[in-house]
Amino acid sequence: MLAQAMNMPAAASPLRIFVIAGIRLYREGLAEILGRLPDVAEVDTAEDGREGVARVRVFRPHIVLLDMSLADSLETVRVLAHGTPPTRVVALAVPETEGHVLACAKAGVVGYVPREGSVHDLVTTLRHVAKGEAVCAPHIAASLFRQVALLSDRAAPERPPARLTERERQIVDLIALGLANQEIARRLGIELCTVKNHVHNILEKLNVRRRSEVAAFTHSWA
Repeated sequence: MLAQAMNMPAAASPLRIFVIAGIRLYREGLAEILGRLPDVAEVDTAEDGREGVARVRVFRPHIVLLDMSLADSLETVRVLAHGTPPTRVVALAVPETEGHVLACAKAGVVGYVPREGSVHDLVTTLRHVAKGEAVCAPHIAASLFRQVALLSDRAAPERPPARLTERERQIVDLIALGLANQEIARRLGIELCTVKNHVHNILEKLNVRRRSEVAAFTHSWA
């Protein structure tokens, strides 16, 4: 796969890439692979969103690769994508379902590599993003078009975003990614009953009845 990626058309100018991933072997492995590409000038890494945001401001990469299994992944996307200057973020290990990809798109990612993606897929995505292009599966493209149509058809103005706590916003992000309460508790390192209480409060604050409706609010604080 690496040899195949090496033979692909290179980016027009050398790229600086930043990798944010919690697993050391994962991020260092990606850095090693990407560092061998002829059109990658430099690669740096961080283990979480907070460290990554701070180091990105100094490193000034062309593209950030972000592992979406991190608890603060969507918030990290928002900070980077809407910062000054804005940073292009490619989401890694994204389940290729409508809900997951739309949540990433609303947060501000410019590309993604699914969980089943290969090194070749990663390099292809990077080089397209470097040219201002996007790559996605046909069914995901159709979902994005449907979402745009729904947004354009809204006649009434949206209500202002509810005032959620930082923890509640984290949980909303994880709900948008399709995680169940048990998975959210494990990801955030808190008790299951605490997650249930937060979810109850979130539904009340957003004035919705179902978890599936919560994801629609993730763009409100982008």
